[in-house]
This record gives sequence, C-alpha cells and structure tokens, in this order.
Amino acid sequence: MDIVLIGGLWLNGSVWGRVASTLESLGHRPVPLTLPGQGDGAAAATLDDQVDAVLAAVDAAPGRPMVVGHSAACALAWLAADRRPERLAKVALIGGIPTPDGQPYADFFEVRDGAMPFPGWEPFQGPDAADLDAAARRELAAAAIPVPEAVARGVVRLSDERRYDVPVVVVCPEFTPAQARQWISAGDVPELARAKHVDFADIDSGHWPMITKPAELARILAAAAAAD
Repeated sequence: MDIVLIGGLWLNGSVWGRVASTLESLGHRPVPLTLPGQGDGAAAATLDDQVDAVLAAVDAAPGRPMVVGHSAACALAWLAADRRPERLAKVALIGGIPTPDGQPYADFFEVRDGAMPFPGWEPFQGPDAADLDAAARRELAAAAIPVPEAVARGVVRLSDERRYDVPVVVVCPEFTPAQARQWISAGDVPELARAKHVDFADIDSGHWPMITKPAELARILAAAAAAD
C-alpha cells in the first residue's frame, strides 16, 4: 500500500527516512512529503498549497493509500479525507487531532517576518521531548524550517461529511489511548467524535516518534494499513 507521510510544523520529508525504510521492508511504498514552504524554498506558500500537495500524492497512488499526519499535519491528513473520501483507505494521526472547520491550521507561536520559526524547547518541556537527548534536540532545532504565515494562519475548511466514513487510527505518543478516548468522549475532538471507525495505537515515545522510535512507528503504521 502507498503510505503518504506528512510531517508536522518545521519538518520536511527527510524526517521520515528511517520510518520509510522499515515500511519498505514490510512491503509498503512510503511517500514522504516535503510540503510547500517547509523545505522547497516557497516562503509564500499557503495552507491551500500544502493541501494541494497532499492531494497530488493521494491522486498519484495506484490504489487507495493511507495518509499519515503528524502533530499539526493531522489536520492535513483529515483535509485529505474531506477532499478525497472515496480514495483513502485510512487516515493515521500521530500525536495530534484534526482541526475543526473554520479554525486556524496552526496559529500556535509567534510569527516573525512572515513566518513562524521553531520556538525553542521551552514549550515542549515534559512528555513531548522527554525521549530526545541533547544531540537530537540540537539536530531537530537546527533543521527546523520556519512555517510560512499563510500556512500557520490559514483557515481549515471541511465540507464533505463522507470524511467520517474514512477509518482512522490515532497513534498516541506523549498521551495514552485512554486519554485520547476521554478527550473524544468529552467533546474536545469533535471531528473524531463523529468518525465512524476510530482505533488507537500506543507508542512509548515523545512527540516525535519518527525520530526516537522509527521502527516501532513503522510497524504500527504497517499494521494499521493491513487492518480491515
């Protein structure tokens, strides 16, 4: 199966390298994306540009792919389900949830000179970054690509209720499946509360398991792709 891999804020497609190699060994075709404005030099990229890049990867797949979103990019994976519900086999959400209709995509941190740079490690103290050693933190921060303002502050638009028919697996790194279920049942994740098929997978990692637990993450994704 084609597995489209979308990294979160500040990341380009290279972050999936070790996950992709394991997925290949398990018989899948990984498609790591470098999103417009996050590694291709397009500083004026918009959220629509990023959505179009994801849809292009979906449309290029020979069959029905699984689309994987990480962190803020869980919203991009869910937008793919909204735009192409009949084309997707499944959506996997790693360490994040879908942004509801009408909300900004990722207006979380300060924007400077038209972009949202990596804010440093202070906002991620605790479970998010607990499994990243000093070298990994330096490497991730040095490679971080400022996200164009028109991406971060772009408004999510959802319109096709067939997205709720697309099966979802929530991969839980810095939080547990029990916590995720509680958020959904409490109404804090309205999109997943309406989804008809939601499964959960636990991974003992921080917010970036593609860096700290790539083989384990790949096996979780492969199992999700194989599940009915």
